[in-house]
Amino acid sequence: MPFTEEDIPQIDLEELENAARELEDDLPEELFILPVRNTVLFPGIIMPITVGREKSLRLIKKAHKEEKYIGVVSQKNLGEDDPQKSDLHFIGTVAKIVKKITMPDGNTTIIVQGKQRFELNELTQEEPFLIGKVNYLTDVSLDDPKTSKKNDERKKEALIDSIKEAAFKILNLSSDIPPEAQIALENIESPNFLINFLSANTNVEVKQKQKLLELSKVIDRAVQLLKIMHKEIQLLELKSDIKDKTNSDLDKQQKEYFLRQQIKTLQDEIGDENDKDVNKLHIRAEKKQWSEETKAFFLKEVERFARMNPAAPDYSITLSYLEFMLDLPWQFTTKDHLDLKNAKKVLDKEHYGLEKIKQRILEYLAVLKLKDSLDSPILCLYGPPGVGKTSLGKSIAKAMGRKYMRISLGGMHDESEIRGHRRTYIGAMPGKIMQNVKKAESSNPVFVLDEIDKISSDFRGDPSSALLEVLDPEQNDTFVDNYLETEYDLSKVLFIATANSLDTIQPALRDRMEIIQVSGYTTEEKIEIAKRHLVAKQRKNHGLQAKDISFTAETLRFVVEGYTRESGVRSLERQIASLCRNIAKSVAMEEEYQKKITPKEVERILGKPSFDKELFEENETVGVATGLAWTQYGGEILSIEVSLSKGKGRTTLSGRLGDVMKESVSAALSYLKANAEEWDINHQLFDQYDLHVHVPAGAVPKDGPSAGITMLTAMVSAYSRRRVKNKLAMTGEITLHGKVLPVGGIKEKILAAKRSGINEIIMSKRNQKDIEEIEEHYIKGMTFHFVDRAGEVLKLALVKEQDKTARALEVQEVNQRKKTEKETQKIRVIPTTPKGKSGSVGV
Repeated sequence: MPFTEEDIPQIDLEELENAARELEDDLPEELFILPVRNTVLFPGIIMPITVGREKSLRLIKKAHKEEKYIGVVSQKNLGEDDPQKSDLHFIGTVAKIVKKITMPDGNTTIIVQGKQRFELNELTQEEPFLIGKVNYLTDVSLDDPKTSKKNDERKKEALIDSIKEAAFKILNLSSDIPPEAQIALENIESPNFLINFLSANTNVEVKQKQKLLELSKVIDRAVQLLKIMHKEIQLLELKSDIKDKTNSDLDKQQKEYFLRQQIKTLQDEIGDENDKDVNKLHIRAEKKQWSEETKAFFLKEVERFARMNPAAPDYSITLSYLEFMLDLPWQFTTKDHLDLKNAKKVLDKEHYGLEKIKQRILEYLAVLKLKDSLDSPILCLYGPPGVGKTSLGKSIAKAMGRKYMRISLGGMHDESEIRGHRRTYIGAMPGKIMQNVKKAESSNPVFVLDEIDKISSDFRGDPSSALLEVLDPEQNDTFVDNYLETEYDLSKVLFIATANSLDTIQPALRDRMEIIQVSGYTTEEKIEIAKRHLVAKQRKNHGLQAKDISFTAETLRFVVEGYTRESGVRSLERQIASLCRNIAKSVAMEEEYQKKITPKEVERILGKPSFDKELFEENETVGVATGLAWTQYGGEILSIEVSLSKGKGRTTLSGRLGDVMKESVSAALSYLKANAEEWDINHQLFDQYDLHVHVPAGAVPKDGPSAGITMLTAMVSAYSRRRVKNKLAMTGEITLHGKVLPVGGIKEKILAAKRSGINEIIMSKRNQKDIEEIEEHYIKGMTFHFVDRAGEVLKLALVKEQDKTARALEVQEVNQRKKTEKETQKIRVIPTTPKGKSGSVGV
């Protein structure tokens, strides 16, 4: 019984009862209801109550300010933070707030004085705090003449004396209660107050105290109190006996052993082997949906935990581990939305284009609808930045009705961030996979693994290798986190990885995923995305209405082509945000402004365009061919220029060409030398003229395998003096034997050609399938030539006649003959035009 000097009241209970009767008419029909945990307030008792919940703080503030009575009611469910009527006991105590104290930790402590018992009938208000309608109850005191019978006075006196004697005995057996408490107890004269005071301070559970409060007759309360005190005396005497038995063998080295032995002896005597933590774990485990193997593993860990000393360092670590196991969803999954039409509607609403990935998700839902259970696919969306790979994962989760989780793998270099730490380490934690599954509260979330191509590795391990098990559909149903130490089924999780490039992803990891390319947006798609999503989003972000600002398709095209150079729409969104900010300033300052944004207005706000639109320059000279290139910003046209000058057959490359493009030049030149006769080119030109290959925009690095046939065409054009056809471009690699190989980025390249006014394109036959996947309106009005050999390229690309304005190439043919021991050279001019045709004469 934790008596302290502060607990001793200064007011007699009879005085409080008389005052309560006088004020009974003034007590309101409705009280502010203050739920409390781990305590019960009795009439006449003054006690402190610490308040931390928001509702309770609002109640205390108003009641203290307006000097109103409050109803203190004990909670049945101690774990409920927002209790309802069913969570409260129906009998409580009316109290007055004597003092309010704000503590250093932010909580508020109030000193309350109990007045009278009441019965809670119903709650009439729940916000901003609880208010209830009550009936006031009057205690039947020990000396009430209505209940007193003859010869009962001596029994009452004996009962009070027994209670006092028991109280003094408890004080003597308890070493943590100060001696002053005995003097204070002797000074309590009122039997009624003594009963309430001891009931409030006895060392029993809240349920037993509540039962004492619910007794209307003080005599009944006194009888029950005496029984409780006798049990407490027996427990204290037993504890004292155990201490006496073990004290004889106690020394400094055996102190820890003594404490454990004392706890064990107590448990043996009272028969309670499970503490509160173990009981809570067992209760939660009974409600858990998990396999029998997992349940057996958990219960084994709980048994080991039950034998631990609460003071041991491993106690809190093991408790955290067991609670983590209980927090995992295990076999609980959310129900999928299998309405395919609605799923398609959600995907189309939030993302324009991206038909391939949308189709894949709908196929998965369709199979799931026909078959109740299906392991989720492992998808990898790769493509340039800003095309919506990550946000698509959120839309997929919304369409399927699943929880959405995301972790960024960029820069991750520690394997334990995936698999977790072993529990033997200090500060051990589960891996991010299991942490997010716990947070999702479901075993089938949509889980986005962002930037999977940017994982690094060091001496702490390779996270890519750890992901091999997570992303393997054949293994992830038995995934083992180092912290969890038991199998967890991840097969229902829909993993979606995102990457900008596949080259840096480990081959074994790449093999486990279904690769889906998310290509960059065309200008038309960007304009449509801006109209559907970006403009409305930025208007809302800047507090503008639809009537405040509007964009035409012409304006959006001007912004896309003049102020952005990207595959995605991030930069476009920033430019639209800049325009909205400018308009928001004008609206806020009540200035005159143009509500309909025009290209001219865009130039005024954003300045001159940062990028020039690509324009095709007609092939007016020999040695110039137009190729198509793909960059991270999309497709571009690329001019290849070849120039010949007298020399010794050296080759010069300029334009910051990468290694792959240099190799393309070498392959094209070797093929040309080997097949020069086919194009009536004199072999001696290769030895007597220097070759210079240049790709304009020299400050921009260029590389890639798709310029092979363009290089060859430009070289043949220069050597044969035949121009390349106008409005024709090409893309494809070439082998030494003249085979044309397929290349990537076809859609972006075609759109770049269309933007530049080119309507004829040459490419490999093996790229024909890429053309068939492009929507018809993107390639309308364009002609495609699918070739297999380099000779076909040259026949399609070069005009038949030589360019008469081109400078003739002279070659010096060397005839050797011996005159004594000296060699002389004879020079003559030979034609370089095709056989049977007139033209300039060369050497």
